Amino acid sequence: MTYHVYVLHSEKFDKIYVGMTSDLERRVFAHNNLPKGWTKSFRPWKLIFSETFEEKAEALRREKALKSHQGRDFIRNHILHR
Repeated sequence: MTYHVYVLHSEKFDKIYVGMTSDLERRVFAHNNLPKGWTKSFRPWKLIFSETFEEKAEALRREKALKSHQGRDFIRNHILHR
């Protein structure tokens, strides 16, 4: 199984969401369509970045790094505005 760390952006609200999943397509669909969770208030979401990992522990470390202050700065400066 592979794991995906992903970054979503809500252009309308200028919000960033970082997550991890084993089914990226299903997860992005859920963020934009299912009637629950924090992300429902900031739709629509656009997938702006993803990375794939073989090990769940690696993916969790990367997700945690991207959720940090430095990680969010990296997302805003190098991914969102490239």
